[in-house]
Amino acid sequence: MSKKINFILDYDADLDAYLNSKYPGISDYRIHSEALDARGANRGKKPRCNYSVEIIYPGEKFQAFEEVYKDLGALNDKPIIIGAGPGGLFCALRLSEYGIPSILIERGERAHNRMKHIARFWRYGEFDRENNVCFGEGGAGLFSDGKLITRVKSPYVQYVMNRLVDFGAPKETAYVSNPHLGSNKIRALITQITDELLRRKCEIHYNTRVDELLFDKQTPTKVIGVRLNDGKEIYSSNVILATGHSAKEIYYHLKENNVAMKAKDFAVGVRIEHPRELIDQIQYGHYAAELGAARYRLSYEDKSTHKGTYSFCMCPGGYVLSSGTDENGIVVNGMSNYARNSRWSNSALVVSVKAGEDYPLDDILAGHEFQKNIEQMAYKVSLEKASGKEVPVQTLKDFLDDKNGRSVMPKTSCPSGIFDTRLRDILPKFITDHLANALLQFDRSMNGFVSEKALLLAPETRTSAPVTILRNKETLESESHTGLYPCGEGAGYAGGITSAAVDGVRIAMSIIKKDKGFEA
Repeated sequence: MSKKINFILDYDADLDAYLNSKYPGISDYRIHSEALDARGANRGKKPRCNYSVEIIYPGEKFQAFEEVYKDLGALNDKPIIIGAGPGGLFCALRLSEYGIPSILIERGERAHNRMKHIARFWRYGEFDRENNVCFGEGGAGLFSDGKLITRVKSPYVQYVMNRLVDFGAPKETAYVSNPHLGSNKIRALITQITDELLRRKCEIHYNTRVDELLFDKQTPTKVIGVRLNDGKEIYSSNVILATGHSAKEIYYHLKENNVAMKAKDFAVGVRIEHPRELIDQIQYGHYAAELGAARYRLSYEDKSTHKGTYSFCMCPGGYVLSSGTDENGIVVNGMSNYARNSRWSNSALVVSVKAGEDYPLDDILAGHEFQKNIEQMAYKVSLEKASGKEVPVQTLKDFLDDKNGRSVMPKTSCPSGIFDTRLRDILPKFITDHLANALLQFDRSMNGFVSEKALLLAPETRTSAPVTILRNKETLESESHTGLYPCGEGAGYAGGITSAAVDGVRIAMSIIKKDKGFEA
């Protein structure tokens, strides 16, 4: 029988040599998890790796990881999945593995064509409403850091990782702590998934927007299909809503039709960008050259207000991108490629925004309006001081000293260009006050974090959905409307690529249980 062992090695130790000396005669091994522990590296403590490894001896075999799927056959009408981000794609993939093809509807282009539209936006300011950093095949996850970190506890997490490897992700994705694909690798991988869905007889409609849900005339709380932007209607008893947190038109449509939703907390702030070399040195000390681009995670709670300020979606060796979905709004986000080899590292630094405290509850979509007002103010200032495509920035030092007016700014990774402005004119006062206090605390945790070379780029507003679309905890169906399955980040049930994909799988299994009576 195989044997699972846990041990710790120096980061530069030879794993093969260790296993052969400690367990002589083994014929093979496979890694279940590998996690770098670099705490104290900036003080000279040697980094170490925590391993969980399975070993076998001659004559033994590893137990296969692969799942066996039962072909249950198609449903009477194909499930309709709105949105080809991680949630929608993995819902379709899981259904197809049980022989159930679906209809996937995506408002934007395939990934490679989508890239052309986005490049023109970054370079020339030519905005495309349907093909941008949030809309198109792959969703917002296509232009993120490609991080697969999740706090979700689900048996489907490993399934998602294994399937990503099947479609071209590096083998270590299945076992390393904090796996990372990078935006460049995830684009090719998403294309492989959609190609496989087409082979499995799924329909995929690109450049097609769902404008309305269709409701049964006799039972208005029953969803029976969708109406597309060209007026065409498609019917199904299962409609999965995986539109992401930026498809605002859908929220208004749900509100008009009394679909149960609840306002929720989210967070708003800035992107902070440092030279990568500086962050690597702060985190790793003289090990920086060997360990590569360094990550960090920071948080601070103001005890007088009970508000948190924290880092989010940290992108080592990455880029800051203009990623709005409206012509008259500016939003920033971060991404990095697999190699994480740009000259900069960035992270969101955001302050919690509480429903009913920082925005009113008299309108279910007041949180969205809160976000939109900040984004429009950023665009207005960009028009006044630049051309409208450039991103508002302020040096970290100038922000803390509350001054601006620099004629020469530090270089940046942002492809849209930047202009100097006072960020307190764009962000609400409680946001900037909490950011200023937290930055001083973060500098105590990471000496040198408050640097002359650091830039703040604003605004970071799309950290999560401003509402939760309420659903039954067991069936995952809308609390108010049968046949509707809210899914992923846009519905308020995920916070990244992996958790959105897992949510899509869960919904697929719920539909299979309901319509086929099958439970895996």
